[in-house]
Amino acid sequence: MEVGILTVGDEVLAGDIANTNARWLATRLTDSGATVDRILTLPDDRDRIAATIGEWTAALDVVIVTGGLGGTHDDVTVDALADAFERELVVDDAVRRDVLETVADYRDIDPDSVAAAELDFDVDAWAALPAGSRPLLNPEGLCPGCVIENAYAFPGVPAELKALFEQVAGEFSGDAVSRTVYTPQPEASVVDAIAGARERFDVTIGSYPDTERRNRLKVTGTDPETVDAALEWLSERVELGADE
Repeated sequence: MEVGILTVGDEVLAGDIANTNARWLATRLTDSGATVDRILTLPDDRDRIAATIGEWTAALDVVIVTGGLGGTHDDVTVDALADAFERELVVDDAVRRDVLETVADYRDIDPDSVAAAELDFDVDAWAALPAGSRPLLNPEGLCPGCVIENAYAFPGVPAELKALFEQVAGEFSGDAVSRTVYTPQPEASVVDAIAGARERFDVTIGSYPDTERRNRLKVTGTDPETVDAALEWLSERVELGADE
């Protein structure tokens, strides 16, 4: 399964907040065996988000979009999703009820005894999702996520993202297998060995230098035996530490 991760937000591009969501998602997806093909951050630009979703959903198995959900003026991700799939925005009764209950809970009000108008809050603006999408109710916050065809949309607040991702985590899988080892040798001294392993085995090998002279090598493939064989071949040519 090839997955693209699209994070949305002017605040991420401005450096006001760290893009921890992309790293967390990439780790979870890789651990599931899926392959993260690309990661991109876009500003809160409806047209650019819609165009990217349209391009990526045609090229990849799954696209995950995080950030820009909600009912404020700069939350345009849901609109962009609707544009990308040529859908109208609709309000599901269960989603509307969940949003209303969340707002009422924030204000310590019984949602059964108060109308949405009395909350001075546009519930529908926060509850609207593309027609035909599968809603993901948010147990940690206000705005819902959704699944529409091969696109998954999650809120940008890390706790909310994680809570919603766990609801669908079983839908991400793949055959990728990785092994990580360490070497005290300088990166330049292992270039030939890595090239040789790539030529002989159907694997990819990442080399990640470290200032503590504990450079990391990550071997990835779709067959565990092939990955192990590539590591054994490398161990005969490179000083390797314990697998971690």
